Amino acid sequence: MGALACMPAGLLAQRYAEVTASAPPALAVRGPEVGLVMLRGRAGGGGAPFNLGEASVVRATVRLGSGEVGHAVILGRDTGRARMAAHLDALWQCPDWRVRIEAEVVAPGLAAEDEAVLDRAEETEATRVDFFTLVRGED
Repeated sequence: MGALACMPAGLLAQRYAEVTASAPPALAVRGPEVGLVMLRGRAGGGGAPFNLGEASVVRATVRLGSGEVGHAVILGRDTGRARMAAHLDALWQCPDWRVRIEAEVVAPGLAAEDEAVLDRAEETEATRVDFFTLVRGED
């Protein structure tokens, strides 16, 4: 359910409200809790790992009355977003809800993520500088 973690908060809240209007409620098992994770990097993508810094994350776990358990870990400090993602994860595990969640929540979330990637690429391309060497006649 990584698509839920990457969705813009407004889109997730809108889709969550529409889909869960008739959904069974979720009981909080854990959290939402805010914590830190260590970000690690590698020089050149293949060098020795090093600690890059820390990032805030929120994790939440919920359980439906029928026993399905949903988990979510979201980058940032938005506890409501983590709880919504965990509830949708639990519902997704129910065969009756899976197709609806994939069609009404996950697919639009992936489309929004693809659009954001394209927008970022267009912005980057607009400011790209091509460096070249001029050949001078005296060489």
